[in-house]
Amino acid sequence: MARVPFWSAITRRKTFEGGSHLTSNLKRCLTLSDVTFLALGQMLGAGIYILTGSVIHNQAGPSIVLSFMLAGFAALLSAFSYAEFGARFPRAGSAYTYTYISFGELWAFIVGWTIPLEYMIGNAAVARSWSAYFDNLLGNWFENKTLELVGDYWQPGSFFSIYPDILSFFLVIICSCIIAVGSKASANFNTLFAIINIAVVLIVIVFGLTYADFDNWTGTSEDGISNFLPFGWTGTLTGAATCFFAYVGFEVLASAGEEVQNPQRTIPLATFLSIGIIMILYILVSSTLTLMIPYYEVHVTAPFTEAFNMKGAHVIKYIIAIGALVGLTNNLVTGIFVLPRTIYAMADDGLIFSFLAKINEKSAVPLNAIIVFTIINAIMALVFDIQSLVEFLSIGTLFAYSFVSASVLVLRYQSAPIDNDEKRQDEGGTLNGWIPFRNFWESLPNGRSVSIAVTLLIVAYFWLAFTFRLEYHLTTAGQISIGINVFIILVIFLFILGHKQNSLELRSKVPFLPFTPCLSLFVNVFMMTYLAYSTWIRLFGWMAIGLFIYFTYGIHSSKEAKRIVSIGEVRSSSTFPMKNRVSAATN
Repeated sequence: MARVPFWSAITRRKTFEGGSHLTSNLKRCLTLSDVTFLALGQMLGAGIYILTGSVIHNQAGPSIVLSFMLAGFAALLSAFSYAEFGARFPRAGSAYTYTYISFGELWAFIVGWTIPLEYMIGNAAVARSWSAYFDNLLGNWFENKTLELVGDYWQPGSFFSIYPDILSFFLVIICSCIIAVGSKASANFNTLFAIINIAVVLIVIVFGLTYADFDNWTGTSEDGISNFLPFGWTGTLTGAATCFFAYVGFEVLASAGEEVQNPQRTIPLATFLSIGIIMILYILVSSTLTLMIPYYEVHVTAPFTEAFNMKGAHVIKYIIAIGALVGLTNNLVTGIFVLPRTIYAMADDGLIFSFLAKINEKSAVPLNAIIVFTIINAIMALVFDIQSLVEFLSIGTLFAYSFVSASVLVLRYQSAPIDNDEKRQDEGGTLNGWIPFRNFWESLPNGRSVSIAVTLLIVAYFWLAFTFRLEYHLTTAGQISIGINVFIILVIFLFILGHKQNSLELRSKVPFLPFTPCLSLFVNVFMMTYLAYSTWIRLFGWMAIGLFIYFTYGIHSSKEAKRIVSIGEVRSSSTFPMKNRVSAATN
């Protein structure tokens, strides 16, 4: 194979030949109701039964209601981008695939590598929480018995739990077996459990509000601290960043793109249906819990069962416990559903080990990927503490969502074929008025200037967000810095606005472009900066492992590299091919 320049290798972009974006080794068997309940199942479990107690008690207090609103708004902005991409390229891999198409191979690998980590952490946290709910019904028998047996040998650390959770270990194994049976069977299982879970949540809201005490929201404590905002606005924003993970279920729709019937219609519709339903439920259920009892009395791992137990409503307590077990099981099944499909997409592209892309002939699922990552996931659920897992949630998802929003900007400002004629391209990406250094920008391939502008915009967003995160905005120098930064952001936005969008017709498009994806980028970046610094350190550690795999294996085994070489199209980094890639979009 001919040697490819390093920069060309890491920036090569995935293409689809003709209608190959609709071809798949997976079976298209999922309907609108299947994927809508798939998303609801993923969102409704962890958001209510894991995050709620932790965020209320440690981060936001009753203002978790605002945290869920802000996180839902951010998710909705990202959902517009996912809906457009899901209709345009219905492929497994979601954010990974979209980034590969828009920004190139290295960034795609980085995004793709974060998604499995996010889901493994989420799945482990769900399994630990399921175990806590179940053990709570048995008077903590499993915890006490395990400590009795291994207490002298088990040494918990800062990240490890006080005892190895055997229940959560086997739960991950069992749920993975359900996924291995096939997509349609797991979808039917998911739909049934999602309906039961929604019914239990409605029971919580109706009966919980009968114990509502608005003194838990109004007034101040003896220390003069607001009952509604006990951790201040910083706590609310930090809570929003954590709560964002509760909305990541709509990414399941994109990950299942190769298995959805009529994906151009189904994926966008299911995306907005699921987010709308779940946002209403989150706001109502978090309001109910914080009105029932003071925020500092909310139990971290079993908030609803303990809240009703404190009120003497023991019958409701057991109904909620059963609902929690059903909801968390549902959440775990859908989380495990997504995990191997991202791995499959990367392996199928040659970026990670190819045996992970093998599809089982009988069940039509990536069985090898399921087995390998089930083992890793089960071990994580066995040994890690739930609080350390919760703290790590969201960053990978926010990172991926940011790239999806940026990818929409990049692709909309690329030229597209006129009437599907590759030889006739529209004016997408060309300048639409007077801009400084116009001759230089026009010398670049169509849309390359927008790609550069989007990159600079992300840098400016991080600069602005960290200014507030570090409270540098309280100083005179910080305020001057903010002024300069806002000016730069405005100039970049106007620069992007000065380009023509392509004329490609799609069934689902992000509205008010470039404003919507630019706002989505800002919100995602802002929430990322409010996550704990230890979260960033762990992310970089995981990235180091992934980059080692990419530079020792993926960069050499990439199928896109082999395709380019086979047709004699080894390009320099200055090219930005869109042929077939944009034209592959369907109406």
